Amino acid sequence: MPKLKTNKAAKKRFKITANKKILHKKANKSHILTKKSAKRIRQLGKKTELSAADRRVVKKMLPYDF
Repeated sequence: MPKLKTNKAAKKRFKITANKKILHKKANKSHILTKKSAKRIRQLGKKTELSAADRRVVKKMLPYDF
């Protein structure tokens, strides 16, 4: 059986913690920031944990990280 390939796009977008949680950046922080409040921009800067439904998909894309 051949080796599984890692999806490089997913590898760049997700971070796997030591406890095997998947973190990702929030959307809406790249441009058009003038109409967004400072609080909202600050909260968008934090990484957040992936939902359980999306977690299954990402685990298939990153076979050697789990």
